[in-house]
Amino acid sequence: MSTKVICIANQKGGVGKTTTAVSLAHGLSQKGRRVLLIDLDPQGQSATALGRSPEPGVFYLLTMGMTPQETTFVQSWVRFSGREGLYLLPGDQQTMAAQTVLNAQDKPISAIRHSINRFFKDGLHYIIFDTAPSVGGIQERAVWASDLVIVPTATEFLSADGVGKILLMLSILQEKKNWRGNLLGILPTFYDEQTRESKSTIEDLRERFDTSVLSPIHRATLLRECAAQGQTIFEMDPLCRAAKQYQALTQMVLKF
Repeated sequence: MSTKVICIANQKGGVGKTTTAVSLAHGLSQKGRRVLLIDLDPQGQSATALGRSPEPGVFYLLTMGMTPQETTFVQSWVRFSGREGLYLLPGDQQTMAAQTVLNAQDKPISAIRHSINRFFKDGLHYIIFDTAPSVGGIQERAVWASDLVIVPTATEFLSADGVGKILLMLSILQEKKNWRGNLLGILPTFYDEQTRESKSTIEDLRERFDTSVLSPIHRATLLRECAAQGQTIFEMDPLCRAAKQYQALTQMVLKF
């Protein structure tokens, strides 16, 4: 069994990356898949969203070597989420220090892919990266490590305008760095059909990026409340519209 690696990425913050990463990870685990969610964001919000505490697991993943002893140590930071099949490698503020180390040591674009090789023998179906809204080195290496990339974007002008930047990064990685992954799709978030801006933005996205635009995730107060409760949308209200939309995203991912 090969492990599929999926990166949730955008260079802009506040677009629903963590919500998407956590919801997709839990959605896949509910379908009987074994999933490891790796929190590459220094804010450590994936852990919080799952009712866990941020920890420096990612720092050690990114800075330690691949000897058996180091691998055992890194693997000791993997946490069970409390949900069957869903595991978390948490990050925290030390992830920023890891980024400094990566750049200071001039680690290759393949550094993160190399680092996660230690997990490929663990019977995982998926590894999912939640990334920070930055281009300081970790995000590019995370994308390069991935088979598929999902780009969440809020349905507002400034967020949608940033989609072109992340897609440019993907094309550069393909053309100049031999990245063999692909864009799974652009995921419109915070969609509200009652507002002109939301409707206009999604029309613009479809005009510019055509079939790469996925079905939107509607704005929902419940999604904001999930993190505060340490629960996913499937636990808060599995029958609500947002849960059904993330279930649809999960089904799409399963087809790849």
